Amino acid sequence: MDTYDPWVVMAAMAMRTERVTLGAIVTPPSRRRPWKLARETMTLDRLSNGRLVLPVGIGALDDSAFGNVGEPTDAKTRAELLDETLEILEGLWSGEPYAHEGAHYRFGAMTFRPTPVQRPRIPIWVVGAWPNERSMRRTLRYDGIVAQVADAAGIRAIADYVGRERPTETGGHPFEIVAQGTTPPNAEAAAVIVRPYADAGATWWIDADWDVATVESQRARILAGPPSAGNTAG
Repeated sequence: MDTYDPWVVMAAMAMRTERVTLGAIVTPPSRRRPWKLARETMTLDRLSNGRLVLPVGIGALDDSAFGNVGEPTDAKTRAELLDETLEILEGLWSGEPYAHEGAHYRFGAMTFRPTPVQRPRIPIWVVGAWPNERSMRRTLRYDGIVAQVADAAGIRAIADYVGRERPTETGGHPFEIVAQGTTPPNAEAAAVIVRPYADAGATWWIDADWDVATVESQRARILAGPPSAGNTAG
């Protein structure tokens, strides 16, 4: 499919909107240098006046910008790079001197200025593969989960798990549970699909037609408006 750089596109979106939350679903930090990602995210958060969310994961290998260009492909290394990158982002976003000594990245103290608008950090949503314990534990350290589940029952199980294991907010942001699927370009019909996920505890819905989406189909879906279920968001 035709593919555009998400950071350039979101910068343009930031300049043309005032209330829309911005974020790329999903950024794999294992493909990026952490200090570059820190600068890009800070800049976009400032351009949008604090409307950026950073969803992250280890990345899908069907993207040829992984192994085809020499990036690491084994899951263990990609997970390690994800964890280190998230530590580095928080350190650099702080605006205070930060040094890092890890398995993959090492550098002396650096101070990044300016800081993002959002404090203490830009919200981070982490892809979580339910019920993988290691994957789920990673999500609890941040601000939300992009849930890898097949149905609303999986969302309910995640909501119960989060309620047990993460009873308080971390990082100054509420914890978001992000469900995804496809809906037609009709708000009422879409609500029938989305409502069970909202009732199960989802706080955001991502319309994710990964196979056949086009610019035109996505524009039509946006113009139709969000699902009209009373307690859905996103």
